Amino acid sequence: MLEVSGLLLLVIGLALLFDFSNGWHDSANAIATVVSTRAVSPIVAVTGAGILNIAGAYMSTAVAKTIGSGLVEPTSVTQAVVAGALAGAIVWNLITLLMGLPTSSSHALIGGLVGASVAHGGWEVVKFSGLRAVMEAMVLSPFLGFAIGLSLMVAISWIFFRASRGWATGLFRRLQIVSASFMAFSHGANDAQKAMGIITLALVSGGVIPTTEVPNWVIGSCALAMGLGTAAGGWRIVRTLGMRIVKLEPVHGFAAETGAAMVLLSTAHFGLPVSTTHTITTTVMGVGAVKRLSAVRWGVTARIIFAWICTLPGAALLASGFYLLLARFV
Repeated sequence: MLEVSGLLLLVIGLALLFDFSNGWHDSANAIATVVSTRAVSPIVAVTGAGILNIAGAYMSTAVAKTIGSGLVEPTSVTQAVVAGALAGAIVWNLITLLMGLPTSSSHALIGGLVGASVAHGGWEVVKFSGLRAVMEAMVLSPFLGFAIGLSLMVAISWIFFRASRGWATGLFRRLQIVSASFMAFSHGANDAQKAMGIITLALVSGGVIPTTEVPNWVIGSCALAMGLGTAAGGWRIVRTLGMRIVKLEPVHGFAAETGAAMVLLSTAHFGLPVSTTHTITTTVMGVGAVKRLSAVRWGVTARIIFAWICTLPGAALLASGFYLLLARFV
């Protein structure tokens, strides 16, 4: 049998690996539009996004507390449950990364945590009120992203309708660097906290800390793992998000990034772990729809949405399987 301390170290390692895979998988959220419109080079984009992800992770710990104590009962969770949840989420991230699908690491982690917890202690360990609030925010955020992206694009079109195309393109290519930075910061503020919450949950269940207050070393290590993953860049998803949904110009990239970042910083403030992937993807759709509905490649979009629907149950099934396997050895 594994010692508890050894299992806890395994859980922390898996959480940091998940955070790295989250950054790698979601790198496209921050850089796809700025790379596809050639506002900056890919190397500059991923390096800057990685640094800003780290900075954003220090914004607050509200999302981490939701993950750590708002979804399942911390006292009913074991190290094996957390390890199974992380393993399921990581494998799902890798599968969808290889397929080039911008799915939600947040959904994968939440699905994994619920799946492993139910496999361990049944449905009574799930906090349905907290889960419902998170799910409502996750469903609402893509619609908000679409609406804000569309509204910003309409407003920009009205304001700059007399400007020459060349002048506007040059202006928004520069402004897009600012909006991409805003998006990268908000991505770190929302997504890095999810691994913080899962490590804190493991520390509480292992009796290492008494409450779900996130230790400083957890914040720092998760921020670094997320930043390094983002800097690695998930180029398959960059191509899907930045080039295959709709043909983007700098003005579209600026509107999409600004709209998505507004949604993400708002939800991070209220401690709601929404999907950065869903938000930026639907914002890109909203921006593209301003041209005309046919500008959005709905065949690609339908494939992405199908993957979104499968993420929660898929990650939950993987996580429950990993938990049952791990439980045989601990």
